[in-house]
Amino acid sequence: MTTAAFFPLVSFSAVRERLIAREETALLDVREEDPFAQEHPLWAANLPLSKIEIEAWRRIPRLDTFIVLYGAHDSVDLAPLAARTFAALGYTNVHLLEGGLEGWRAAGGELFRDVNVPSKSFGELVEHERHTPSLSAPEVKALVEGKANVVVLDARRFDEYQTMSIPSATSVPGAELVLRVRELAPDPSTQVIVNCAGRTRSIIGTQSLVNAGIPNPVAALRNGTIGWKLAGQVLDHGAERQAPAVVSDAHRAQAQADARRVADKAGVRRIALDALQTLEAPHRTVYRFDVRTPEEYAAGHLPGFASAPGGQLVQETDHQVPVRGARIVLADDDGVRASMSASWLAQMGWEVYVPDTAPSASAFIEKAAPSPAYPPVAAAVGEIAPKALAELLKQPGTAVLDVTTSANYVRRHIPGAWYVIRAQLAGAIDAVIPASQRYVLTCGSSLLARYAAADLRALLDARGQRDVEVLVLAGGNAAWFAAGLEVETGETRLATARTDRYRRPYEGTDAPTEAMQAYLDWEYGLVAQLGRDGTHHFKVI
Repeated sequence: MTTAAFFPLVSFSAVRERLIAREETALLDVREEDPFAQEHPLWAANLPLSKIEIEAWRRIPRLDTFIVLYGAHDSVDLAPLAARTFAALGYTNVHLLEGGLEGWRAAGGELFRDVNVPSKSFGELVEHERHTPSLSAPEVKALVEGKANVVVLDARRFDEYQTMSIPSATSVPGAELVLRVRELAPDPSTQVIVNCAGRTRSIIGTQSLVNAGIPNPVAALRNGTIGWKLAGQVLDHGAERQAPAVVSDAHRAQAQADARRVADKAGVRRIALDALQTLEAPHRTVYRFDVRTPEEYAAGHLPGFASAPGGQLVQETDHQVPVRGARIVLADDDGVRASMSASWLAQMGWEVYVPDTAPSASAFIEKAAPSPAYPPVAAAVGEIAPKALAELLKQPGTAVLDVTTSANYVRRHIPGAWYVIRAQLAGAIDAVIPASQRYVLTCGSSLLARYAAADLRALLDARGQRDVEVLVLAGGNAAWFAAGLEVETGETRLATARTDRYRRPYEGTDAPTEAMQAYLDWEYGLVAQLGRDGTHHFKVI
């Protein structure tokens, strides 16, 4: 009997009916991120087979969640393998998508490209229905260079802003806009421009200010930094301008009133902090997020709340909340950021709650982030210290297999190490990596490497190669680097292709012009795709 025979099949129509009925469903694509980004259903979330053990309990907290899996690599159906892993972790309601992705396509299911598609398509719908004001890159450039009464606010994460930004722009991540805009533009005649790298966060940020009713004229930078580059204009790099940390009492009070009004209109629900446990009914998943900045979260947060800065949560909802139909609770300490973030999630069809009154400082007592215990490794594998490994590598017979992210591998790795995606380990051993008498598995911290080492041990044992040694580098690459040992950079030994991450056309500074324009063209078509799909429940206020 095959592995698949142990798990029931679910048809495209059954999944679609669940989504339309808002029944909790986790539709999971278990391929790596790049193939996932090429095409997938609207509400599919990416959870690669390689990382199920270290991500599943955090992202899908309820063990009886209705889970549907699909995904194949090189004609190998990964879904049954993933289902077996989920079952071993204690999940009790695991299914396989009938026919996989091809079955979805054959049944007439709509397929979407790129990542964070629910949020991006929602952003396009917002602009389509609300006619969100925008200005072109040349128009914004003329305002900035002409010393007009204008402020440019970058709604991305601060690290993204530092990579490349509009000249004169200030970093104000999306959830912070309504709270802090009056500190940056106290003159109501000041033109406010909101930008991101592409379109979504520009649109949502601009419309947030419009919805909140600030008196200033507001516009999105049309097509963000992509539009700026396509216009042949020069971006800044390494900028450090940030919004004032302190907000005046008057501005805070106005922002609170504005945010509450918007949230109420969107259908955000209010709940007392001591009543949160009432949301955890049988068969209901509840996600709890602190939408303040990462720095504020680290200084102290509500027990059981994970960090998810509001702007990024709205941008990456599919990653943070892979169970469609789940309940979401958002919190802050000001009554602005949670309400504004929640207003967008409610419009995206989520059942979302915020505390009726912003918690007092005394409630933010927890310091460490919630961290579920990781499942035990299937097979015991020995460790080796970094300096001991360095000595072994002076002689032949030892191969280092690095299962970290490909970006980290390229940045620096142990000399001679092979980059390999964990789920593709068997193929790499067969076709690329030379046979060795000893394999040492590593990653950033050794966490993922332990699971990969157990996989390899089982594979070798099944082949009768019990004399081949399998070890884990104690402390992983971090320990190697900390020991001051030699490092190597670049794509020196790729045993598998770098498909673990999809290269976004709007990130970095070297994306081809054609890719950037194609990305914009794709975004323009998302509203039509939403109409064909019909499962979104989006309702723009």
